[in-house]
Amino acid sequence: MKTRKSIIKRFKITKSGKVLHRPRGQDHYRAKKTRKKIRQTRKWVELDKNTAKKIKKMLYFAPRKNKKLKTSKYKR
Repeated sequence: MKTRKSIIKRFKITKSGKVLHRPRGQDHYRAKKTRKKIRQTRKWVELDKNTAKKIKKMLYFAPRKNKKLKTSKYKR
């Protein structure tokens, strides 16, 4: 299964597993926006859990939280 390259370019996954994206509306029509709004759009914003889950499915190689591995009682 391949990773979708368009998703890699638009989203960032933190070490803790949060999915971040840039707010929309940064490229044009900036003259009519306030300076405060322009400054706020520079920051990365966290996605909600449902959407983040879908994005992680599209990213095949997304970092996942470490799970404890079950080891057998009898070692060879």
